[in-house]
Amino acid sequence: MLEVKVLHLDDEAVLPTRAKPGDAGFDLRSRTDLILSPGGGRALVPTGIALELPEGTAGLVLPRSGLALAHGITCLNAPGLIDPGYRGEIGVILVNTDPGEAFSVARGDRIAQLVVVFLPEVSLWPAASLSSSERGEGGFGHTGRA
Repeated sequence: MLEVKVLHLDDEAVLPTRAKPGDAGFDLRSRTDLILSPGGGRALVPTGIALELPEGTAGLVLPRSGLALAHGITCLNAPGLIDPGYRGEIGVILVNTDPGEAFSVARGDRIAQLVVVFLPEVSLWPAASLSSSERGEGGFGHTGRA
C-alpha cells in the first residue's frame, strides 16, 4: 500500500476520498465558493490540501465525468500534473464549456479527481534514426473516425 501524506491548509478541508472502494480516483473538493461564467469562464480553484507524493510517483488531476456531462465543467489542463517535489496547495483549473449557463461551485463541492501513478525512471538520448513501426509517422486521427 502506497502512503501519501496530506496536509490540511484549511481546518475544514476534507481528506480526498474514493467514492467507492477500489475506485482509481480520490475526489478533490473546493476550498471556496465561486461562479464560472458560461462560454469559457475559468478559475484556479484551491482545495485546501497539500501532498507529499513519494519519489517515483506523480499525481494526475482529472475531470469528474458527471460534471462534464451534466454541466460542461472540466479541467482546463487535464490531466494536471503534480510532481513529487511539489508541496504547495493543490489547485484545480476549472473551465465552463457550457455556452449559456453559469456554474456555481460551493465550498466542499467535489470538483476533480486525483489519481496517483508510478513513474518509470526514463532517460532520453539523441538518435540518428528510429526503428520502423506499423503506425509510422501517422498521427492526429490518421486511422479514421471509426
